[in-house]
Amino acid sequence: MTATPATPPPALRPYLTARHELLWDEADAFAAEHIAPRVVRMEAAPGRVERKVANLMAARGWFAVTIPSAFGGLGAGHVAKTVLVHRIACVSAAAAAILQATLIPVGALLHFATYEQKGRWLPRVADGSLLLSIAVTEPRAGGHIGGIETTAERAGNQWVINGSKVHIGNSHLAGAHLVVARTAEAGVRTSQALTAFMVESDRHGLSVSHHRPGLGLHGFSAGRLDLDHVTVPADNMIGEIGQGLSVAQSSSILYGRPNLAAVSLGIHEAVVVTTTARLKARPRYRGALSDLPVLRDRIGDMEARLRAGRILAYQSVHLLDQGLPCDADLINAKYLGHQWAAQSAQDAMELHGAHALDRDHLLQRLWRDIQHTYPPAGTGEVQRIRLADAAFDEDHIQWSERLAAETACAQPDPTAA
Repeated sequence: MTATPATPPPALRPYLTARHELLWDEADAFAAEHIAPRVVRMEAAPGRVERKVANLMAARGWFAVTIPSAFGGLGAGHVAKTVLVHRIACVSAAAAAILQATLIPVGALLHFATYEQKGRWLPRVADGSLLLSIAVTEPRAGGHIGGIETTAERAGNQWVINGSKVHIGNSHLAGAHLVVARTAEAGVRTSQALTAFMVESDRHGLSVSHHRPGLGLHGFSAGRLDLDHVTVPADNMIGEIGQGLSVAQSSSILYGRPNLAAVSLGIHEAVVVTTTARLKARPRYRGALSDLPVLRDRIGDMEARLRAGRILAYQSVHLLDQGLPCDADLINAKYLGHQWAAQSAQDAMELHGAHALDRDHLLQRLWRDIQHTYPPAGTGEVQRIRLADAAFDEDHIQWSERLAAETACAQPDPTAA
Protein backbone atom coordinates (compact mmCIF):
# COMPACT_ATOMS: atom_id res chain seq x y z
CA MET A 1 0.00 0.00 0.00
CA THR A 2 1.00 3.63 -0.42
CA ALA A 3 2.55 5.04 2.76
CA THR A 4 0.75 7.64 4.83
CA PRO A 5 2.49 11.02 5.34
CA ALA A 6 5.88 10.45 6.98
CA THR A 7 5.94 13.70 8.95
CA PRO A 8 3.25 15.17 11.18
CA PRO A 9 0.87 17.51 9.32
CA PRO A 10 1.31 21.19 10.24
CA ALA A 11 -2.11 21.24 11.91
CA LEU A 12 -0.78 18.87 14.59
CA ARG A 13 2.34 20.87 15.44
CA PRO A 14 0.67 22.78 18.31
CA TYR A 15 0.13 19.46 20.10
CA LEU A 16 3.48 17.79 19.44
CA THR A 17 6.87 18.26 21.10
CA ALA A 18 10.19 17.19 19.63
CA ARG A 19 9.87 14.01 21.69
CA HIS A 20 6.49 13.27 20.10
CA GLU A 21 7.93 13.73 16.63
CA LEU A 22 10.76 11.31 17.39
CA LEU A 23 8.18 8.81 18.58
CA TRP A 24 6.20 9.38 15.37
CA ASP A 25 9.28 8.51 13.30
CA GLU A 26 10.09 5.52 15.50
CA ALA A 27 6.55 4.12 15.17
CA ASP A 28 6.58 4.57 11.39
CA ALA A 29 9.92 2.81 11.03
CA PHE A 30 8.80 -0.01 13.32
CA ALA A 31 5.54 -0.50 11.43
CA ALA A 32 7.32 -0.61 8.08
CA GLU A 33 9.94 -3.10 9.25
CA HIS A 34 8.03 -5.38 11.59
CA ILE A 35 4.31 -5.06 10.94
CA ALA A 36 3.82 -4.47 7.23
CA PRO A 37 5.54 -7.75 6.24
CA ARG A 38 3.22 -9.67 8.59
CA VAL A 39 -0.09 -8.16 7.49
CA VAL A 40 -0.66 -10.60 4.63
CA ARG A 41 -0.05 -13.54 6.97
CA MET A 42 -2.38 -12.06 9.57
CA GLU A 43 -5.14 -11.77 6.97
CA ALA A 44 -4.50 -15.24 5.56
CA ALA A 45 -4.70 -16.86 9.01
CA PRO A 46 -7.40 -14.87 10.88
CA GLY A 47 -7.63 -17.53 13.55
CA ARG A 48 -4.08 -16.89 14.68
CA VAL A 49 -3.31 -14.39 17.47
CA GLU A 50 -0.35 -12.20 16.53
CA ARG A 51 1.96 -12.73 19.50
CA LYS A 52 5.19 -11.74 17.75
CA VAL A 53 4.10 -8.17 17.07
CA ALA A 54 2.89 -7.88 20.67
CA ASN A 55 6.28 -9.05 21.93
CA LEU A 56 8.12 -6.59 19.70
CA MET A 57 6.04 -3.66 20.90
CA ALA A 58 6.43 -4.78 24.50
CA ALA A 59 10.21 -4.89 24.06
CA ARG A 60 10.13 -1.21 23.10
CA GLY A 61 8.24 -0.31 26.25
CA TRP A 62 5.23 1.00 24.35
CA PHE A 63 2.70 -0.69 26.62
CA ALA A 64 4.16 1.55 29.33
CA VAL A 65 3.94 4.81 27.38
CA THR A 66 1.81 6.45 30.12
CA ILE A 67 3.46 4.66 33.06
CA PRO A 68 5.74 6.96 35.12
CA SER A 69 9.48 6.35 34.98
CA ALA A 70 9.37 5.48 38.69
CA PHE A 71 7.72 2.21 37.65
CA GLY A 72 9.91 1.66 34.60
CA GLY A 73 7.65 3.36 32.07
CA LEU A 74 8.18 6.06 29.46
CA GLY A 75 6.03 8.62 31.32
CA ALA A 76 5.28 10.23 27.98
CA GLY A 77 1.57 10.99 28.33
CA HIS A 78 -1.58 10.71 26.26
CA VAL A 79 -0.46 12.56 23.15
CA ALA A 80 2.48 10.16 22.91
CA LYS A 81 0.07 7.24 23.34
CA THR A 82 -2.08 8.59 20.54
CA VAL A 83 0.96 8.96 18.27
CA LEU A 84 1.88 5.30 18.76
CA VAL A 85 -1.61 3.89 18.27
CA HIS A 86 -2.35 6.17 15.32
CA ARG A 87 0.85 5.45 13.41
CA ILE A 88 0.66 1.69 13.98
CA ALA A 89 -2.99 1.70 12.86
CA CYS A 90 -2.00 3.27 9.53
CA VAL A 91 -0.34 -0.07 8.72
CA SER A 92 -2.34 -2.53 10.85
CA ALA A 93 -5.36 -1.71 12.97
CA ALA A 94 -5.05 -5.17 14.54
CA ALA A 95 -1.55 -4.41 15.83
CA ALA A 96 -2.75 -1.02 17.09
CA ALA A 97 -5.65 -2.75 18.86
CA ILE A 98 -3.21 -5.04 20.69
CA LEU A 99 -1.33 -1.96 21.90
CA GLN A 100 -4.33 0.11 22.96
CA ALA A 101 -6.13 -2.73 24.74
CA THR A 102 -3.41 -3.12 27.39
CA LEU A 103 -3.20 0.64 27.86
CA ILE A 104 -6.78 0.79 29.23
CA PRO A 105 -6.20 -1.34 32.38
CA VAL A 106 -2.84 0.42 32.78
CA GLY A 107 -4.84 3.62 33.20
CA ALA A 108 -7.03 1.98 35.82
CA LEU A 109 -3.98 0.90 37.81
CA LEU A 110 -2.42 4.36 37.59
CA HIS A 111 -5.54 6.01 38.97
CA PHE A 112 -6.91 3.50 41.48
CA ALA A 113 -4.18 1.07 42.57
CA THR A 114 -2.16 1.59 45.74
CA TYR A 115 1.52 2.41 45.46
CA GLU A 116 2.37 -1.17 46.39
CA GLN A 117 -0.01 -2.55 43.74
CA LYS A 118 1.49 -0.27 41.12
CA GLY A 119 4.92 -1.57 42.07
CA ARG A 120 3.64 -5.11 41.70
CA TRP A 121 2.02 -4.81 38.27
CA LEU A 122 3.34 -1.81 36.33
CA PRO A 123 7.07 -2.67 36.13
CA ARG A 124 6.14 -6.00 34.54
CA VAL A 125 4.08 -4.18 31.92
CA ALA A 126 6.97 -1.79 31.39
CA ASP A 127 9.58 -4.53 30.84
CA GLY A 128 7.28 -6.36 28.44
CA SER A 129 6.73 -9.46 30.57
CA LEU A 130 3.03 -8.79 31.20
CA LEU A 131 0.12 -7.72 29.00
CA LEU A 132 -3.24 -6.81 30.46
CA SER A 133 -6.91 -6.80 29.54
CA ILE A 134 -9.94 -5.08 31.04
CA ALA A 135 -12.96 -7.36 31.45
CA VAL A 136 -16.24 -5.48 31.85
CA THR A 137 -18.59 -6.51 28.99
CA GLU A 138 -20.84 -9.51 29.60
CA PRO A 139 -22.94 -11.87 27.43
CA ARG A 140 -26.31 -10.60 28.66
CA ALA A 141 -25.52 -7.09 29.82
CA GLY A 142 -23.30 -6.09 26.90
CA GLY A 143 -21.79 -2.71 27.65
CA HIS A 144 -24.44 -1.87 30.29
CA ILE A 145 -22.24 -1.69 33.37
CA GLY A 146 -25.23 -1.59 35.68
CA GLY A 147 -26.31 -4.98 34.36
CA ILE A 148 -23.12 -6.81 35.36
CA GLU A 149 -23.92 -10.27 36.72
CA THR A 150 -20.41 -11.54 37.48
CA THR A 151 -20.15 -11.75 41.27
CA ALA A 152 -17.31 -11.54 43.77
CA GLU A 153 -17.94 -12.80 47.29
CA ARG A 154 -15.65 -12.28 50.27
CA ALA A 155 -14.23 -15.43 51.85
CA GLY A 156 -11.88 -14.46 54.65
CA ASN A 157 -8.89 -12.70 53.11
CA GLN A 158 -9.88 -13.75 49.61
CA TRP A 159 -12.53 -13.08 46.99
CA VAL A 160 -14.31 -15.77 44.96
CA ILE A 161 -15.37 -14.63 41.49
CA ASN A 162 -18.01 -16.27 39.27
CA GLY A 163 -19.28 -15.15 35.89
CA SER A 164 -18.43 -14.60 32.24
CA LYS A 165 -16.98 -11.73 30.22
CA VAL A 166 -17.06 -11.32 26.43
CA HIS A 167 -15.38 -9.21 23.73
CA ILE A 168 -12.31 -8.86 25.94
CA GLY A 169 -9.43 -7.28 24.03
CA ASN A 170 -6.14 -9.20 24.32
CA SER A 171 -8.02 -12.09 25.93
CA HIS A 172 -5.46 -14.60 24.62
CA LEU A 173 -2.37 -12.45 25.20
CA ALA A 174 -2.99 -11.01 28.66
CA GLY A 175 -1.26 -12.44 31.68
CA ALA A 176 -3.75 -10.69 33.95
CA HIS A 177 -7.27 -9.32 33.55
CA LEU A 178 -8.87 -6.38 35.34
CA VAL A 179 -12.29 -7.85 36.12
CA VAL A 180 -15.22 -5.73 37.30
CA ALA A 181 -17.67 -7.78 39.39
CA ARG A 182 -20.74 -7.25 41.55
CA THR A 183 -19.98 -7.18 45.27
CA ALA A 184 -23.39 -6.06 46.54
CA GLU A 185 -26.87 -7.56 46.50
CA ALA A 186 -29.37 -6.71 43.78
CA GLY A 187 -31.06 -3.39 44.39
CA VAL A 188 -27.97 -1.58 45.59
CA ARG A 189 -27.13 1.45 43.46
CA THR A 190 -24.71 0.63 40.64
CA SER A 191 -22.27 3.26 41.88
CA GLN A 192 -21.82 1.24 45.08
CA ALA A 193 -22.37 -2.31 43.81
CA LEU A 194 -19.26 -3.05 41.72
CA THR A 195 -15.60 -3.66 42.53
CA ALA A 196 -12.50 -4.22 40.36
CA PHE A 197 -10.01 -7.07 40.76
CA MET A 198 -6.79 -8.11 39.05
CA VAL A 199 -7.12 -11.77 38.07
CA GLU A 200 -4.02 -13.56 36.79
CA SER A 201 -4.64 -15.70 33.70
CA ASP A 202 -3.28 -18.85 35.40
CA ARG A 203 -5.75 -18.72 38.31
CA HIS A 204 -7.60 -22.00 38.79
CA GLY A 205 -11.13 -21.74 37.40
CA LEU A 206 -10.34 -19.06 34.81
CA SER A 207 -10.72 -20.27 31.24
CA VAL A 208 -10.36 -18.45 27.93
CA SER A 209 -12.46 -19.78 25.07
CA HIS A 210 -10.79 -20.79 21.83
CA HIS A 211 -9.98 -17.75 19.69
CA ARG A 212 -12.67 -17.03 17.11
CA PRO A 213 -11.67 -14.38 14.55
CA GLY A 214 -14.00 -11.47 14.04
CA LEU A 215 -15.06 -9.61 10.93
CA GLY A 216 -11.83 -7.62 10.99
CA LEU A 217 -8.75 -6.94 13.15
CA HIS A 218 -7.32 -10.31 12.17
CA GLY A 219 -4.47 -11.19 14.52
CA PHE A 220 -6.13 -9.43 17.47
CA SER A 221 -8.14 -11.44 19.99
CA ALA A 222 -11.31 -10.22 21.66
CA GLY A 223 -12.63 -13.33 23.32
CA ARG A 224 -14.57 -14.74 26.23
CA LEU A 225 -13.44 -15.29 29.82
CA ASP A 226 -15.28 -17.70 32.11
CA LEU A 227 -14.65 -17.51 35.85
CA ASP A 228 -15.74 -20.52 37.87
CA HIS A 229 -15.02 -19.99 41.57
CA VAL A 230 -11.81 -18.12 40.78
CA THR A 231 -10.11 -17.14 44.03
CA VAL A 232 -7.92 -14.05 44.34
CA PRO A 233 -6.31 -12.50 47.43
CA ALA A 234 -7.78 -9.36 48.92
CA ASP A 235 -4.78 -7.32 47.78
CA ASN A 236 -5.79 -8.00 44.16
CA MET A 237 -8.70 -5.62 44.64
CA ILE A 238 -8.09 -2.37 42.73
CA GLY A 239 -9.59 0.66 44.43
CA GLU A 240 -12.11 0.40 47.24
CA ILE A 241 -15.09 -1.92 47.55
CA GLY A 242 -17.89 -0.37 45.50
CA GLN A 243 -15.51 1.65 43.31
CA GLY A 244 -15.74 -0.64 40.28
CA LEU A 245 -18.07 1.66 38.35
CA SER A 246 -15.60 4.51 38.72
CA VAL A 247 -12.71 2.28 37.61
CA ALA A 248 -14.63 1.16 34.51
CA GLN A 249 -16.06 4.55 33.52
CA SER A 250 -12.89 6.57 33.99
CA SER A 251 -10.78 4.02 32.13
CA SER A 252 -13.24 4.00 29.26
CA ILE A 253 -13.36 7.78 28.96
CA LEU A 254 -9.70 8.65 29.58
CA TYR A 255 -8.16 5.69 27.73
CA GLY A 256 -10.73 3.69 25.76
CA ARG A 257 -12.31 6.55 23.81
CA PRO A 258 -9.10 8.33 22.75
CA ASN A 259 -7.39 5.01 21.96
CA LEU A 260 -10.20 4.08 19.57
CA ALA A 261 -10.14 7.55 18.05
CA ALA A 262 -6.46 6.95 17.26
CA VAL A 263 -7.20 3.55 15.68
CA SER A 264 -9.96 5.10 13.56
CA LEU A 265 -7.62 7.89 12.51
CA GLY A 266 -4.95 5.46 11.33
CA ILE A 267 -7.48 3.50 9.28
CA HIS A 268 -8.91 6.75 7.90
CA GLU A 269 -5.52 7.96 6.71
CA ALA A 270 -4.81 4.64 5.01
CA VAL A 271 -8.20 4.79 3.28
CA VAL A 272 -7.62 8.28 1.86
CA VAL A 273 -4.02 7.63 0.77
CA THR A 274 -4.95 4.36 -0.91
CA THR A 275 -7.89 5.90 -2.74
CA THR A 276 -6.12 9.01 -4.01
CA ALA A 277 -3.20 6.88 -5.25
CA ARG A 278 -5.64 4.64 -7.12
CA LEU A 279 -7.48 7.53 -8.77
CA LYS A 280 -4.25 9.23 -9.86
CA ALA A 281 -2.91 6.05 -11.40
CA ARG A 282 -6.08 4.97 -13.24
CA PRO A 283 -6.27 6.40 -16.82
CA ARG A 284 -9.59 7.69 -18.10
CA TYR A 285 -10.64 10.07 -20.91
CA ARG A 286 -7.11 11.23 -21.87
CA GLY A 287 -6.34 11.85 -18.26
CA ALA A 288 -6.80 10.06 -14.97
CA LEU A 289 -9.79 9.29 -12.77
CA SER A 290 -8.50 11.93 -10.38
CA ASP A 291 -9.27 14.59 -13.03
CA LEU A 292 -13.03 13.91 -12.98
CA PRO A 293 -14.95 16.58 -10.99
CA VAL A 294 -17.52 14.10 -9.69
CA LEU A 295 -14.75 12.00 -8.11
CA ARG A 296 -12.78 14.98 -6.83
CA ASP A 297 -15.95 16.13 -5.05
CA ARG A 298 -16.09 12.87 -3.09
CA ILE A 299 -12.37 12.95 -2.33
CA GLY A 300 -12.82 16.48 -1.02
CA ASP A 301 -15.39 15.18 1.46
CA MET A 302 -13.05 12.39 2.55
CA GLU A 303 -10.19 14.83 3.07
CA ALA A 304 -12.40 17.20 5.07
CA ARG A 305 -13.45 14.38 7.38
CA LEU A 306 -9.87 13.17 7.79
CA ARG A 307 -8.53 16.60 8.69
CA ALA A 308 -11.31 17.19 11.21
CA GLY A 309 -10.86 13.75 12.76
CA ARG A 310 -7.13 14.31 13.09
CA ILE A 311 -7.62 17.55 15.01
CA LEU A 312 -10.27 16.03 17.31
CA ALA A 313 -8.06 13.05 18.17
CA TYR A 314 -4.99 15.11 19.06
CA GLN A 315 -6.60 18.16 20.60
CA SER A 316 -8.59 16.08 23.09
CA VAL A 317 -5.55 14.19 24.40
CA HIS A 318 -3.53 17.41 24.48
CA LEU A 319 -6.15 18.82 26.84
CA LEU A 320 -5.95 15.62 28.89
CA ASP A 321 -2.18 15.93 29.21
CA GLN A 322 -2.70 19.51 30.41
CA GLY A 323 -5.04 18.32 33.17
CA LEU A 324 -7.99 20.26 31.73
CA PRO A 325 -11.61 19.01 31.82
CA CYS A 326 -12.16 17.31 28.47
CA ASP A 327 -14.37 14.25 28.96
CA ALA A 328 -16.81 15.39 26.26
CA ASP A 329 -13.94 16.12 23.87
CA LEU A 330 -12.57 12.58 24.33
CA ILE A 331 -16.03 11.13 23.77
CA ASN A 332 -16.56 13.27 20.68
CA ALA A 333 -13.19 12.27 19.22
CA LYS A 334 -14.14 8.59 19.47
CA TYR A 335 -17.68 9.13 18.17
CA LEU A 336 -16.94 11.32 15.15
CA GLY A 337 -13.56 9.68 14.51
CA HIS A 338 -15.29 6.37 13.87
CA GLN A 339 -18.25 7.86 12.02
CA TRP A 340 -16.11 9.85 9.62
CA ALA A 341 -13.64 7.03 8.98
CA ALA A 342 -16.47 4.57 8.33
CA GLN A 343 -18.06 6.95 5.82
CA SER A 344 -14.75 7.45 4.03
CA ALA A 345 -14.14 3.70 3.93
CA GLN A 346 -17.56 3.17 2.34
CA ASP A 347 -16.88 5.96 -0.18
CA ALA A 348 -13.51 4.43 -1.00
CA MET A 349 -15.07 1.03 -1.68
CA GLU A 350 -17.49 2.66 -4.11
CA LEU A 351 -14.81 4.75 -5.81
CA HIS A 352 -12.77 1.59 -6.46
CA GLY A 353 -15.75 -0.10 -8.09
CA ALA A 354 -15.54 -3.83 -8.73
CA HIS A 355 -11.79 -3.70 -8.17
CA ALA A 356 -12.45 -3.31 -4.42
CA LEU A 357 -14.42 -6.55 -4.40
CA ASP A 358 -11.35 -8.63 -5.18
CA ARG A 359 -10.84 -10.82 -2.14
CA ASP A 360 -7.36 -9.63 -1.18
CA HIS A 361 -7.81 -5.92 -1.83
CA LEU A 362 -6.49 -3.67 0.93
CA LEU A 363 -9.71 -1.67 1.15
CA GLN A 364 -11.66 -4.72 2.23
CA ARG A 365 -9.42 -5.02 5.29
CA LEU A 366 -9.75 -1.32 6.09
CA TRP A 367 -13.55 -1.45 5.69
CA ARG A 368 -13.78 -4.51 7.97
CA ASP A 369 -11.39 -3.10 10.55
CA ILE A 370 -13.23 0.20 10.96
CA GLN A 371 -16.38 -1.65 12.02
CA HIS A 372 -14.53 -2.71 15.19
CA THR A 373 -14.11 0.85 16.51
CA TYR A 374 -17.87 1.39 16.84
CA PRO A 375 -18.99 -0.83 19.78
CA PRO A 376 -16.07 -0.66 22.29
CA ALA A 377 -16.11 2.02 25.00
CA GLY A 378 -19.73 2.73 24.12
CA THR A 379 -21.63 2.64 20.84
CA GLY A 380 -22.59 5.79 18.96
CA GLU A 381 -25.88 5.90 20.86
CA VAL A 382 -24.02 5.88 24.18
CA GLN A 383 -21.66 8.62 23.01
CA ARG A 384 -24.55 10.83 21.92
CA ILE A 385 -26.25 10.39 25.30
CA ARG A 386 -23.02 11.47 27.03
CA LEU A 387 -22.67 14.43 24.67
CA ALA A 388 -26.27 15.43 25.37
CA ASP A 389 -25.41 15.37 29.08
CA ALA A 390 -22.62 17.83 28.33
CA ALA A 391 -24.95 20.03 26.27
CA PHE A 392 -27.39 20.22 29.20
CA ASP A 393 -24.52 20.71 31.66
CA GLU A 394 -25.43 17.42 33.33
CA ASP A 395 -22.05 15.68 33.02
CA HIS A 396 -21.38 16.10 36.73
CA ILE A 397 -18.27 13.90 36.89
CA GLN A 398 -15.29 15.14 34.90
CA TRP A 399 -12.81 12.27 35.11
CA SER A 400 -10.21 14.25 33.17
CA GLU A 401 -10.29 16.94 35.87
CA ARG A 402 -10.78 14.66 38.87
CA LEU A 403 -7.81 12.48 37.96
CA ALA A 404 -5.65 15.32 36.64
CA ALA A 405 -3.21 15.04 39.53
CA GLU A 406 -2.49 11.37 38.80
CA THR A 407 -2.31 12.07 35.06
CA ALA A 408 0.14 14.91 35.61
CA CYS A 409 2.42 12.60 37.62
CA ALA A 410 2.86 10.47 34.53
CA GLN A 411 3.99 13.35 32.34
CA PRO A 412 7.52 14.45 31.56
CA ASP A 413 8.62 18.04 31.84
CA PRO A 414 7.38 19.52 28.52
CA THR A 415 10.51 21.66 28.29
CA ALA A 416 12.78 18.60 28.48
CA ALA A 417 12.28 17.76 24.79
